[in-house]
This record gives sequence, C-alpha cells and structure tokens, in this order.
Amino acid sequence: MIRKYASNDRRNVLKMMEEFYSSPAVLHKIPKENYAKTLDEAEKGSPYLDVFILQHDLSIAGYALTAYTYSNEAGGNVAWIEEIYVCPEFRSKGLGREFINYIKKEYGDFARIRLEVEQSNDGATRLYKREGFEELAYCQFVIDKKH
Repeated sequence: MIRKYASNDRRNVLKMMEEFYSSPAVLHKIPKENYAKTLDEAEKGSPYLDVFILQHDLSIAGYALTAYTYSNEAGGNVAWIEEIYVCPEFRSKGLGREFINYIKKEYGDFARIRLEVEQSNDGATRLYKREGFEELAYCQFVIDKKH
C-alpha cells in the first residue's frame, strides 16, 4: 500500500532518511537538518514535493519523495522521483515496482517521470529499466547555496 505522508510518520521517516543517506545508494551524505526541512515543507502542503509512505501489511516498509517541475525539453510537467527507500527487511517484495506504477498512474498526464540512480546500484537500475525508464546521457552540474 502507498499513502501520503502524515505528520505522525515523522519519526519513522527521519530514521529511514538517515538510513538512506548512510547507504551506498547515494553519492554523498546531506546535512541532517535537510531531512527535517523537507518534512516541514511536506507538512505545510508545499506544491513542489510529496512524501509517500510505503507499507507492507500494516508495517511502514519505506518512503519515497517526489518533486515537481516544468520542462520545456519534455513539453510539460515533470515528476522527479527524488528518493525511494525500502527498509532491508522489506526488499524484494515488489514495493519499488508498486511505487513506480503508482506514480505512473497518479501523474499519467505529466510529460515525464524522471529519477537518478547511483551507477553501482544494480538492483535499482534493473528495476527502473524493467519499468520502462531509459537512461539519459547527461552530466549534471550544481551550485549549492551554502547555509
């Protein structure tokens, strides 16, 4: 089951964010205060992001974070799957695939669904390819505002 984040999920999601950003699925850690900022924005109803809870039976099994933008290149709205984290004990139960199919359905009118993956994350890469994602040959650059 997939549902939207609620404020009473905060403690669990903060713990999972810490696990995600301590895993080899990401290139670098981020400041822990960013976790709380993200959840604060979700709780305020930001139109730029959604946080989802992935459940298996009645247990919280993971979370996902999406962000939204408009793309001239894609010719419309874009949903970015920023993060998908499934707790180790719930992996290989189809939760990642279930979330991707949920996003495809919920944002079916969007021009593009996009995500990034750490190249060494073979399991995630296989899943995304099976679900129809195509690899983009982009090199990305950023300027991070110092806090």
